Amino acid sequence: MNFFKNNLANAFTLGNLFSGTIGVINLIEGRYDITAICIVISLVLDFFDGFIARALKSNSNLGAQLDSLADMVTFGVLPGIAMYKMLEPFGNLLFGFNLPFELKYFGLLITLFSCLRLAIFNIDEDQKYYFKGLNTPSNTILIFGIYILTTPYFPFDNYTFYKSSSAILILITIFSSWLLISPIKMIAMKFKSMKWQDNIPKIVLVLGAILILIIFKFYGIPLIILYYILVSLIFQKSLK
Repeated sequence: MNFFKNNLANAFTLGNLFSGTIGVINLIEGRYDITAICIVISLVLDFFDGFIARALKSNSNLGAQLDSLADMVTFGVLPGIAMYKMLEPFGNLLFGFNLPFELKYFGLLITLFSCLRLAIFNIDEDQKYYFKGLNTPSNTILIFGIYILTTPYFPFDNYTFYKSSSAILILITIFSSWLLISPIKMIAMKFKSMKWQDNIPKIVLVLGAILILIIFKFYGIPLIILYYILVSLIFQKSLK
């Protein structure tokens, strides 16, 4: 019974890793719809592994290490590959110049900074009720959401102007990488108290996200992350 209690959360973490790995494989093979499902499954498992560990009081150093290693694949490798895929059609051409390397490899900068962000999080004891920098799951949703808008799933070509501009994708990559390790405090859905005045940022975030989904439906997912960043900036002083 103790073995089950001590390892249930770890099983969820390994499930996150398994789902994330399948997502990466299908992304490389162009089956972005399956990748989207894998990301959702991983997000659910990533949430519940921590929830279960706290509920069963089975937190351990092993669990913490497994969590970061699983997240590195699902929320580190996967978004890097998504940007790799977006930059792939441009070859080595940037601003009319032929570079000595293909631009697609620049997308893996997101993977490198995701790794750095996870390492920083592991040794930072301040990030209990807020995140410092954009967390890797949110960054994955942002990058993969942008990727979806470049696929046949999204029929409105007029809205995907960055499909014809490698420079815009490079800027998105740099911005995403910086956000991961930025000093900006970001809202975390962890409750220090149940008083509504202590949770106003979370309430504003959730209500706004629901409204964006109602208006833009599936295509509004990247906008939710941008809204998340905006709300976090507005409530910087109250995040502690």
